[in-house]
Amino acid sequence: MGHWFSRNVVEPGKLPMLLALTSFVLTFLVTRTVTRLIRAGKGPFRNVSSGGVHIHHVVPGVVLTVIGGFGAVGSSRHGVGAALFAVVFGIGVGLVLDEFALILHLDDVYWSEDGRKSVEVVVLTTALVGLTLSGFSPLGVNDMTAEERQDRVTFILTLVLNFLLILVTLVKGKFRMAVFGAFVPFVAIVGAVRLARPGSWWSKHFYRRRHRARARSRLRTYRHDRRWTKVRRRLQDLIGGFQERVPGRGSTPPS
Repeated sequence: MGHWFSRNVVEPGKLPMLLALTSFVLTFLVTRTVTRLIRAGKGPFRNVSSGGVHIHHVVPGVVLTVIGGFGAVGSSRHGVGAALFAVVFGIGVGLVLDEFALILHLDDVYWSEDGRKSVEVVVLTTALVGLTLSGFSPLGVNDMTAEERQDRVTFILTLVLNFLLILVTLVKGKFRMAVFGAFVPFVAIVGAVRLARPGSWWSKHFYRRRHRARARSRLRTYRHDRRWTKVRRRLQDLIGGFQERVPGRGSTPPS
């Protein structure tokens, strides 16, 4: 196990990314646990305020992200410095993305319906970094052999084809598929071939006179959302604690 870890993680310079991902996930989980305890009025934790101003944890998160980011840029992929700055960066990003919805809406929506966006972004970021760490490269270039890499025509065509598939998936209103398609090309193919979501650019421009396609798109989207929205919301509730009831509704929601 030690030899495998050294050969596949340490030697290629992936250790800082692994440390950043680990500290990012742990920070998010610890932060959610603390905020849920504050919200429930349990434990020794309390909101941090200064001069009557509530200090959101996105503030120290930004500071740590800046320190870790610049430190990582200034260091190599090997050594103690790189590992240390990677951990600092991961902690900062965990604090920032836990309040992504607050930054997006410029409002304290931490426990509201809009606050679920923070959990979605954290899960998506974890999955993408995990794929990158596992060896996937954007646009499927990693699937090419050494001989194919030398063939510039094949290389360029592969890039262009995968880019077009991702672009079509995006304009069809399937953002998650497009993002994952940059790492797993077959996902982009599925998103590009299937019907567009209602309200997307593709639907407005290509389904305007195709009433049957528009109706099928709405029906398929309804069935898809009915099947997967509940699953996604349960996962968000489990991770983020949105389903929990708060004693004494008059208190300010912690974040």
